[in-house]
Amino acid sequence: MSHPDRRTVLKAGATIAGLSLGGSAIAGSDRIETLIARMTPAEKAGQLSCFSDQIRPIGVPFNPGLANGGATDQLARIRTGAIGMLFNGVGYAGAKAAQDAAMATRLKIPLIFAGDVIHGLRTAYPLPIAEACAFDPDLAMRTSRAAALESTALGIHWTFAPMVDVARDQRWGRVAEGSGEDPYLGTQLAKARVRGFQGDDLRDPTRVAACAKHFAAYGAVSGGQDYNFTEISPATLNEVHLAPFKACVDAGVATLMSAFNDIDGVPSSGNHWLMTDLLRGQWRFKGMVVGDYTADEELIAHGYASDGRDAAKKAFMAGMDMAMQSNLFNRWLPDLVAKGEVPMARLDEAVRRVLQLKEAIGLFANPYRSVSRSAEKISVSTPAMLKLSREAGARSIVLLKNEGGLLPLKTNPGRIALIGPFGEDRKNVVGTWAFMADETLNVSIAQGLRARGLSVTAVAGSGIEAPLPGGIAAAVSAAQGADVVLLAIGESQLMSGEAQARTDIVVPEAQMALAEAVAATGKPVVVLLRHGRALALHGAVKAAPAILATWFLGSQSGHAITDILFGDVNPSAKLSVSFPNESGQEPYFYNHKSTGRPAPETGSQEYKSRYRETKNEALYPFGHGLSYTRFKVSAVSVPARMTDRIEVSAMVTNTGARSGDEVVQLYIHDRVASRTRPVRELKGFARVSLKAGESKPVRFALVRDDLRFWGDGDWVVEPGMFDLWVATSSVDGEKQAFELT
Repeated sequence: MSHPDRRTVLKAGATIAGLSLGGSAIAGSDRIETLIARMTPAEKAGQLSCFSDQIRPIGVPFNPGLANGGATDQLARIRTGAIGMLFNGVGYAGAKAAQDAAMATRLKIPLIFAGDVIHGLRTAYPLPIAEACAFDPDLAMRTSRAAALESTALGIHWTFAPMVDVARDQRWGRVAEGSGEDPYLGTQLAKARVRGFQGDDLRDPTRVAACAKHFAAYGAVSGGQDYNFTEISPATLNEVHLAPFKACVDAGVATLMSAFNDIDGVPSSGNHWLMTDLLRGQWRFKGMVVGDYTADEELIAHGYASDGRDAAKKAFMAGMDMAMQSNLFNRWLPDLVAKGEVPMARLDEAVRRVLQLKEAIGLFANPYRSVSRSAEKISVSTPAMLKLSREAGARSIVLLKNEGGLLPLKTNPGRIALIGPFGEDRKNVVGTWAFMADETLNVSIAQGLRARGLSVTAVAGSGIEAPLPGGIAAAVSAAQGADVVLLAIGESQLMSGEAQARTDIVVPEAQMALAEAVAATGKPVVVLLRHGRALALHGAVKAAPAILATWFLGSQSGHAITDILFGDVNPSAKLSVSFPNESGQEPYFYNHKSTGRPAPETGSQEYKSRYRETKNEALYPFGHGLSYTRFKVSAVSVPARMTDRIEVSAMVTNTGARSGDEVVQLYIHDRVASRTRPVRELKGFARVSLKAGESKPVRFALVRDDLRFWGDGDWVVEPGMFDLWVATSSVDGEKQAFELT
């Protein structure tokens, strides 16, 4: 078998076949059955237990309140067969020591090493919510491929990614990890990331097993509050939150991770219907399910289990194959089997899935796969990876506003004042879930500008959440002496991510005071937002003539932002989430349903569905994003009737003076149905590259399944009239129509 050289450049346009783990790829072998027959219940429980790596810690405690023991204790436990997997450790020496300990056990079953490689490892790529703005599955596949290459060089076989939760409430901190508010976009990117991580053969030592998480509906937590309960209808569950998971299963994802939240009162990590009836019965998933960090133990706090023993039994019998960090499976499964409360067949089934994963990765053939001193030297933070980080960063920046053509800046823009806490900051560059990233690679905005030979006056002006003594006065002075002001403001990377829910998703007060003072100088201001979620913009920030959504872009952030500022890269990204006018609109998403009293666009809105303070619309809607050129969609052609399939076509023209890319989007609306339907639903998108003055056709195919919805316990497709838009955002485009017969 041949595998790609680790030094191969990560090129655009590559295609990677999906890996089917539902068939022969992980079919049980004689070796696995022989091992299972020889194992004691305690050894079997050990294979189903995983723990945070204490042998090669990452430098900062991971969930420090729950971590315990140390390297000596962990190595001793491995030698007794009590551990089947370690996670969030990197490096050759510790991996070899751990695997040596596993190879010293009676049965010599290798460990599997996992990690939270969400958007890169040492080299960080844009947050997934940012990368989703590129509307480019190929880009998502390439960054996942690069992350796999680097992860395997540092001794990781399995990543707890992609996170495919659809997130419709921007107060939830974990929106940063996913692909935004739309299930169709999320589905396309989920499949691409699975393929990027896994390739078409997991035995390839440069590939990692993927893990779709969090199964399921974690993105629907009430009030956007992490770990909270959910209130969700069967239709929303099936149409929105399960869709990306089903796509991952169909794409051959190796594993799934159960979620913390409940569904209809039953916690996901103890939910037999979810993990067994649906996942294994209807979807025919053959891979392994791992619980999230102590999710089995948390059944007690949910009030769903009485104690640790009961929690282990309920999680395991519901379909969780591997417990993370709680130690409950080690402690209780042997006793539960001995007393007949857990069938031995169920225990063997779970062990078989874990061993099949290890076999599919190639660990039985080579326990030291991905444990290599040489790989650490040639496959970490390579020039190709840094180049890709910069490319992905620029492709993820959304030009929200550009009044008067302030951007792009001239080659010689005059005196630049870079104001705000993120101007010279290199710590808040990569964003959440990048705790293993190499900070020495981080490029600040100031560094990116100075790399072009520009003279930049950088003044913080304020802290992230608190004022600085004399900060505003210094900022105003710098602005007054400048020809253009770049205002680098927003969230720190600790303000989004897990456990970082916010009630008020705005720029912090101290930074708003800074923005108002700088705007009062009358100098042209370009706002460079740094954020891990959509924000409600107010005051001088909202009124600024130019606004760029720069998110957290990864290691090469400063270079990527500079590429956009000066037009080296023409912005083409589109919002993967809607920016609300006010925090109180949340949860807000473009594909909401209508009501019996929709508020009209014009005229009186009294006694209509609305807030007193704002209209039922976004400040910047899903799919919105400007360019330094202009595009026009025309000649939309839609067949009048559809039976099984139709083709929709349109002409896209670059009417401006620069080359650029436009993301053309296809939306539909079911006019009359037996269930109320969203006002619009994304059903396709296409990225079109056009020179100035050039036109190209774009085509979309719609099939009957694209028009289905969840009815009384099953999918239904109903005949009738449908509206259709070929558009450049979720709120524009000329309405067309067709009839499904």
